[in-house]
Order: sequence, then structure tokens, then C-alpha cells
Amino acid sequence: MPSSLKNDRLLRALLRQPVDATPIWIMRQAGRYLPEYRKLRELAGDFMTLCKTPDLACQVTLQPVERFPLDAAILFSDILTIPDAMGLGLSIIESKGPMFEYPVRSAQQIKKLGIPDPETDLRYVMDAVRLIRKELDGRVPLIGFSGSPWTLATYMVEGQSSKNFSVIKELLYDQPQVLHELLEKLAQSVALYLNAQIAAGAQTVMIFDTWGGVLTQPAYQEFSLTYMQKIVGQLQREMNGQRIPVILFSKGIGDMVIKIAETGCDAIGLDWMQDIAQVRSKVGDKVALQGNLDPAVLYASPEVIKKEVGKILESYGKGSGHVFNLGHGIHPEIDPEHVAVLVDAVHEFSKPYHRES
Repeated sequence: MPSSLKNDRLLRALLRQPVDATPIWIMRQAGRYLPEYRKLRELAGDFMTLCKTPDLACQVTLQPVERFPLDAAILFSDILTIPDAMGLGLSIIESKGPMFEYPVRSAQQIKKLGIPDPETDLRYVMDAVRLIRKELDGRVPLIGFSGSPWTLATYMVEGQSSKNFSVIKELLYDQPQVLHELLEKLAQSVALYLNAQIAAGAQTVMIFDTWGGVLTQPAYQEFSLTYMQKIVGQLQREMNGQRIPVILFSKGIGDMVIKIAETGCDAIGLDWMQDIAQVRSKVGDKVALQGNLDPAVLYASPEVIKKEVGKILESYGKGSGHVFNLGHGIHPEIDPEHVAVLVDAVHEFSKPYHRES
């Protein structure tokens, strides 16, 4: 592990190396549940300005690390930076979510899409990564990330968030080759984007496949997993002599986690609907596992939060290879004091699982 890192628990656990306690970070840990985030968001004026101003993105990234003894920082950005850089006119509307002015729905439109250059078209992200690494000063590792090709495609084709994904599913079933052309471009774009984040200082990277679970299992394999596997095969897996772990997270995909374990990734993120003990028994020592507390547990009392933490730690069992996280992003209404309880409980209760017997 990098000697400059004061806390390398996360990287060690992702590589299934011994740790003194289970590491924890939280999906969307830099977000609306924190009063300091809301204050900075108001100062920025809008969400995309916050994302596209490296100094502000750096401040937001560091907020949860400064408040809680987390074992990682995750880059503050958005999964839709790539389609935005492709010129689709992204805007984030309060209470409605992301909207694209120019959705892509035809072979002709897809052919015209360029592959964004990370250091020009997405320079603000790389500048933020460089600044965050400098400001972290080795406290904890920095996680970079991207949306998966399938998840990015859902927004690009639908033009916004969707409940039934009718437009992209019509394309998938009626013109699968057209969709494959879009996914191929997105896979190239994501691989370039993540490699640029690694070059800029990200010490591990994660691919968020938020909408993988809306597909049938055969369609998931063909239109989502295949492209994530292509990206994993193109990623820079070592930098300055250190391994760069890769985490894949698909929400709502059930037993397909076994297929994810065969992609060459280092770790699988689990949603809260999975039983971590069952998944561990199926994938063995092939990959580390990340997760998977139901985010809604954080609405409960501190006593209940501690109890639920204990259940997941017990379910995973002894040994390394577990990164504690929620099964999806933290809800905006959560009390930060409850997050403090969660982080402390994971560190305290996990120590016996890592002692030599």
C-alpha cells in the first residue's frame, strides 16, 4: 500500500488483504443530508456549478471526511458528466432530476456523438481529482467513479429519469444494433474517463450501474455486463507500483452477482436486497464485497443502527474482503448524528472479525 496513506484500510480490504477493522464509506456521503453541503450548494447557485468548479467540488468531497472518521473520500461529481460532455444539454432540475435537451434516439444521432477527451472536455473533473488528492494529503484514499454505459444510455435515450424505461427498451428490442453502437461509444468514453481519473490521482474506481436491475437477466448480460467487462479490461490497474482496485455496482440484479465476479473486477457493490453471507459463499475469494445496509436503517434510533450493523458484520463473517457501505445512496433527510453512530459502530464491532484466531 502507498506509504503516504495514513489509512489504507479501504484499499487493503478491496484487495482482500488483512485489515484491523472493516473499512466504511457511504454512497452519496457528500450530499444534502449535511448542513455544510446545503450551505455550499446555495452559495454555488446550482448543482452543476458545484460539480464544474474544482475548488467547490473539492470542498464538498472533503466535508464528510472532516466530519466522520470515514475510510475513503469519493469524488464529488455526477454520473452524467460524459453525456453532458457529448453535448446533450444536461440540466439538473430541482425535484425532477436530470433532463437532456437533446436526447439520442436514432442511429444517425448516435453516429454523430464524439468520444469526450477527459483532459479537455472533462478537465474540471480531472482538476478536482488533482486538488482533492492534494488536500487529502494521504488521510484516506480517493475513489473515482463513472456511470455504467447502460445507465448512461438510459438517461441519454429517455432524456430524463424514467419509471418504465419504455423508450430505451423499445430501442433495445426493435433496434439492438443501434443501442449496441451507443453502448460501445459509452464504454470507450468511460474507460478513458476512469483512466484519466486514475492518472489524476484516484486510488480506486467504481462503476455505478444504477439501472441494471430493470433488464431481464439475458438482456442485463448483453447490454450492461458485457460493456462493464470491456471497461474493466481497459482500465489502468496499477499506478506508481500500487494496484488500483475496481468496484462494480449493479442495483437489483440478484444472482447475476456471480457473473459480475467473473469480469475481472476486484469488488462487487451489493444492494440491500442481497444476503451478503449467501453472496460470499457463492463468489468465494474471487472478489471483495461492498455493502449492504438498507439506507432506511439510518432513520432509526442509534440502538437499532448498531444492531443492524452487527447483523451485517456477522453475516459476512471473519476475514478481510468486506467494505461496509449502504446498499444505495444515503437519503437526504438523514440526521448526520446517525451517520456518526454508523461509522463508529462499524469500526468498533468489526475488530473481533479481523483478529488472528
